[in-house]
Amino acid sequence: MHRRELAGCGGVSVVFLPVSGWFVLEEQFFLATGALAGWASALVLVVPTLQFLLGGALVNLGFRMQDHLRDNDGSPTELLHQVLWQNRLAAKVRGLFPRSAPKPSVALVVCMDARIDTSELVGDTRKRYYVVRTAGSVLGDKEQDMLELAVLNGVRLILLTRHSDCAAEHLAHQTDSEHLRHLSRAVHQRPLRVGDFLSRPAIVQRLKDGRLEVVEAQIDTQTAELQVTGRHGPGTTLSVAPM
Repeated sequence: MHRRELAGCGGVSVVFLPVSGWFVLEEQFFLATGALAGWASALVLVVPTLQFLLGGALVNLGFRMQDHLRDNDGSPTELLHQVLWQNRLAAKVRGLFPRSAPKPSVALVVCMDARIDTSELVGDTRKRYYVVRTAGSVLGDKEQDMLELAVLNGVRLILLTRHSDCAAEHLAHQTDSEHLRHLSRAVHQRPLRVGDFLSRPAIVQRLKDGRLEVVEAQIDTQTAELQVTGRHGPGTTLSVAPM
């Protein structure tokens, strides 16, 4: 048997029974949570707005129930086993409650910082978004190609984001960043790379005729709030803000 103390419960211990190395009660709770989400969705199926709000509330409940758990101090092999176990649980829930796959209409460019959760950022768990994550939200040639392909496939809005307390930006302003010079240089060149993307013929045409808008925004890392800093589209084009 395995004993754990639950945080915030006055040191109360709960006994879990391991089967094949995994905890049965944890798995049952995970599956039950997925079932509860499915039943709740069915109850409000006729009220889309209520369903959207309730779904967001359930997602946030999941965040709050998991955020305080600290179990990432194991060896690389232990971390791999944990990730695979979590994946199997999530796959079971998804098998029971398949998700729709609508054609994305929005593309997000976001820093790889783990504090930025894109579902929380847009308040939406639906698969309406292409997500490109790079260190410092830098647009390399491959990322620009990916975004152009997304536009050709129907994306009508691109959000180019930066965020507060960005490690890549801090690095770029340090004088001793030579050992990570490629990242530092890329962050300094970010406005130029955005300009390169905006000057691509397919992007220029869609910005001109109103089929596409490109928005630059700053993310507050603490609250995930977006602050628009620039817009590019018919009658809205602003020069790219410096870093």
